[in-house]
Amino acid sequence: MRNFLLEDFYEKHEFSTPYLLSQSDCESMTVEELLHMEPDAKKRFMQSWLGYTEVKGSPELRERIAALYKSCAPDDILVHAGAEEAIFSFMQVFLAAGDHVVYMSPAYQSLYEVTMSLGCEVSPWLLCQGDSGWTLDIDELELLLKPNTKLIVLNTPHNPTGYSLTDDEHKRIADIARDRGVFVFCDQVYKGLEWDGQAHSWMSDFYENAISLGVLSKAYGLPGLRIGWIATRNKDVYDMMVKFKYYTTICCSAPSEFLAIVALKHGEDILRRNVSVIKENITYAEDFFSKHAEAFINNAPAAGPIAFHKLKLSGGIRAFCENLIQRKGVLLLPGDVYEVKGDYFRMGYGRKNFRECLNQLEQHLSG
Repeated sequence: MRNFLLEDFYEKHEFSTPYLLSQSDCESMTVEELLHMEPDAKKRFMQSWLGYTEVKGSPELRERIAALYKSCAPDDILVHAGAEEAIFSFMQVFLAAGDHVVYMSPAYQSLYEVTMSLGCEVSPWLLCQGDSGWTLDIDELELLLKPNTKLIVLNTPHNPTGYSLTDDEHKRIADIARDRGVFVFCDQVYKGLEWDGQAHSWMSDFYENAISLGVLSKAYGLPGLRIGWIATRNKDVYDMMVKFKYYTTICCSAPSEFLAIVALKHGEDILRRNVSVIKENITYAEDFFSKHAEAFINNAPAAGPIAFHKLKLSGGIRAFCENLIQRKGVLLLPGDVYEVKGDYFRMGYGRKNFRECLNQLEQHLSG
């Protein structure tokens, strides 16, 4: 596989730059803060057994995750060490050289890079810059499908644009896939961060041959737990992924599974807190972009904690981001890590110090 451009950029800058303005996750918390949400949780955590856990994930954890879905039972849930293991495992067991894959683009690199490494043919389904943000044409999806198309890869709410598929769009894509005998892998790691007043559904609730990806890292702001999962009603895919996991992590961390259960018990409170932070930060950002319309195109997100804005100044986005790091210690993510043409950059809205970081960016623009 080729070098992972986004992760390479973060490896250089994420832990040495003081003002993180590009992060894709929400505000995190300490172990103590999480345990404080549950009576006696601290005592029970200290008594946790540090032996092996079940390959599929503990029954209680899978039950908690399954409760997020309308159509999936605990036996449809397979827990992984974060989302990345789940992506890699699914692609490895499901795809082979010569298969055709359609994926929403721009995309987190592993969602298409792993398929390419297997010898698959790939077609990007492009999100386009519109007059008021990013757009996606569902009709184009049907035109991209071929006789050898085996998989459609979705991501909603979308990284990096903040675009979000509606339930009607989910249903239409499911109908298209079902009619053509195509599977759907849907990255939904930002599920729960929709703020249009509607509780959007998981793709695996719409389609029996869909695989929905979830994780505690993004929407819940708990990446240190390294707990992700897939939900699918297709037993053949599920069983293949279980067997493949024997060759990766085998099982997840027992302490992480305990903490994940606590987090999901109080998931609605955590998500509500994170949505509140994002909404407040979007208000700050709207004011910032209105004052600096000569420098940026504001592509406000529809959901999730990130947006993909455009730089209008000369010099290129990579040079702008590198200079911003050197002069003000502010980290924005250049769009070229997504292999996107144009001077786009990702901005993160999920952290409580967003306004402080934004002020540093404004000072950079002033001089």
